[in-house]
Amino acid sequence: MRTLAELRKRLTEVVEEMQDLSDAGFDDESRSVFDELKSEAAQIRDDIDRLESIAEARRTAPLPDLGTTTIAPTPDIRMGDAPEDRPFASFGEQLRAVHRAGIGVAVDPRLRDERAVSGHSEGVPSDGGFLVQSDFAAGIFQIAHDGSQFLQRCSSTPVSGNGLTINVLDETTRASGSRFGGVLAYWKPEAGTATAKKVKLAQVELKLRKLIASSYATDELLEDTSALGPLMARAFAEEIQFMIDDALIRGDGAAMPLGITKAACFIEQAEQTGAVADTIVYEDLVGMWARLHARSQPKSVWMINQNCLPQLMLMTMAVGTAGVPVYLPPGGASGAPYGTIFGRPVLVTEFSAGLGDEYDVMLGDWSQYQVITKGGLKSDVSAHVKFLEDEMTFRFTYRIDGQPLWKSALTPFKGTAETQGPFIGLAERA
Repeated sequence: MRTLAELRKRLTEVVEEMQDLSDAGFDDESRSVFDELKSEAAQIRDDIDRLESIAEARRTAPLPDLGTTTIAPTPDIRMGDAPEDRPFASFGEQLRAVHRAGIGVAVDPRLRDERAVSGHSEGVPSDGGFLVQSDFAAGIFQIAHDGSQFLQRCSSTPVSGNGLTINVLDETTRASGSRFGGVLAYWKPEAGTATAKKVKLAQVELKLRKLIASSYATDELLEDTSALGPLMARAFAEEIQFMIDDALIRGDGAAMPLGITKAACFIEQAEQTGAVADTIVYEDLVGMWARLHARSQPKSVWMINQNCLPQLMLMTMAVGTAGVPVYLPPGGASGAPYGTIFGRPVLVTEFSAGLGDEYDVMLGDWSQYQVITKGGLKSDVSAHVKFLEDEMTFRFTYRIDGQPLWKSALTPFKGTAETQGPFIGLAERA
């Protein structure tokens, strides 16, 4: 019998074949083929319902006492498989199995023999642990990834080793002889001689950092797998999301990703002459936009603290003796704000500083930030930290690193001597 994943894949293929026949127009032969595919699709849906009902029955049934017997697991549910050969029906069920293994009651074979990792030492509590079942791990991190305001916009690469080295152009100025780090083209006169130049490269080195999130769970909650899974998934996803987003903005690059505000390519836009403390003026936004590299403008986003919203909503651009709103649509306050400045989205985020403080308004192109990740979430448990309170300590580990792809800001070819770059921040207005 095909697995649940295989059935779902085949159902998608059958539907696509039916759509192709419909798009091409029906004749006697195609109608016959379409009817056969229709019957097959109905049969597949019935089989999927049967397998999903098994998973639901297992989810609501008590977890069997499997002792310490090791049984080789199979990768997916199959009709007729023994319960211990099937994957966990819910994230809560797997957490309960991790709990049982952690207190020495039993090691569920579905946790697989993946407790040991490369370089594992029983004396180092940060090593070891159980890998979260792939569909649950993807689900948890998908919540964090989709909820993150920045991570989903970055360039992201999974790695198999412990890091990644990327060659980038070492370009600091667009002056002739320095473009692309040293490429120079000539208009060659007859019998003239050209001077050889070469591209100058720099390296962006990324090394995986370890992000650890932990939480307590009472014994009562551990017994309720239907409540344990959603609660833990949301809590860990949001905490992971928070820590990653904070690091992408202000990380020091030591034991965490290098944040944009700590990078050499980050540009601080000075306050306007005579600026009033804790204010944002239209000229500030114009100045920031002018220093964002032209190729980054179509992919950029604004990042502001929520405290900045009142000033943006009341901001006007002077036109003669009157003015027009900068942030509001032509309908004024009766309509919802556009949520864009110069056509680019405005993200309200708690990772921008408070109004008037350094970098309360930022502008950036996150496609110029490189992220690497490895594997999925890894879970572990301790029964000792909160023993007297009848609580277990769950810990999740995720490996990630990142930094901007630009080594420095760029001096333009013509015009102002002010540098340009992919990330801009508004200076403090004290």
